[in-house]
Amino acid sequence: MATLKYSRQRESIKEFLVGRTDHPTADFVYENMKQIYPNISLGTVYRNLSLLADLGEIQKLSSFGGADRFDARTTPHCHFMCTRCGRVMDVFSEHIDRSLEDIAADFKDGQISDYKARFFGICNDCLSKEDTH
Repeated sequence: MATLKYSRQRESIKEFLVGRTDHPTADFVYENMKQIYPNISLGTVYRNLSLLADLGEIQKLSSFGGADRFDARTTPHCHFMCTRCGRVMDVFSEHIDRSLEDIAADFKDGQISDYKARFFGICNDCLSKEDTH
């Protein structure tokens, strides 16, 4: 297997994601990378995000309606999306993880190696705005 050539832009994209918990879209990453690399193209950002996801260095989050989002946290965890504002947040719960792992262990029709659980609802910020009206 060929070794991957180092890319300063790809490393910058990864570092940008590591410091975030808001699961940005490729367009958002692109707008921020343009501040560092004025000549970077949207295609370069998309290709690097896809490559980082293929390498397992970031997660690509699909199925949230709209553009894919990206997460630097690669350890198993769930996500919550606010159906009102579109915000995506990490969900950490030992109970959820344990329950899903139990389901996977009890599955008899194959071997489950991974899972992706997504929750949808209304975030606290949107709920609080509702209460003030």
